[in-house]
Amino acid sequence: MVKDFLEEIIVEGTREDPEFREQVAEALLRRKLGRKLAAIRESKNLSQTVVAARMQTSASVVSKFEAGGDVKVSTMQRYCAAIKTKVPFVL
Repeated sequence: MVKDFLEEIIVEGTREDPEFREQVAEALLRRKLGRKLAAIRESKNLSQTVVAARMQTSASVVSKFEAGGDVKVSTMQRYCAAIKTKVPFVL
């Protein structure tokens, strides 16, 4: 059987903090959402710098968001407005 390193980390983290598994799940959803929106941005030939300028923020904020960083809903809304798309729901 192949070892799943991520699952090992989750099991170990859950031993220390019972809510760890849920936190990991939330982080994975944020990453999925960020990647989906980054793909939409790229399909529209927009750079992170252009999107950041439209949002009146820095490119590092856009990069962190696309990587799954924990951002405010208002930041996500501004990002979606900047790339002219609706906020996708990931369930």
